[in-house]
Amino acid sequence: MNIYESAEDYLECILMLHERKGEVRSIDIVRELGLSKPSVSVAMKHLRENGYLQMDKDGFINLLPPGEEIARRIYSRHQLLTEFLTQLGVSQEAAALDACKIEHDLSEESYERIREMTLKNREEPT
Repeated sequence: MNIYESAEDYLECILMLHERKGEVRSIDIVRELGLSKPSVSVAMKHLRENGYLQMDKDGFINLLPPGEEIARRIYSRHQLLTEFLTQLGVSQEAAALDACKIEHDLSEESYERIREMTLKNREEPT
């Protein structure tokens, strides 16, 4: 399933906002990502047309199964990469920012090795 990095970011943002707030509107995405209303509006239109989300008559956004699958995969990668970087001694803030930069481009092979190492480090007493 090929999707642009920016679309992955939007879907991940919707998932995170939905988990935090319960309801998500375009303005919430504007505020969260620091983007313009027109940019978010165009992105929501494309994501809706491609079957990743739906908007109800009141403007609330809900992920459809394909969008939720992508959002959960990216969010999971983000969380694990953040944890891995903090295990290396990177501050939580820098780790979260860096994880956001690499979560989309990291190969599946590299991600799996990082995942294995992160899980192993969880189990080892410090």
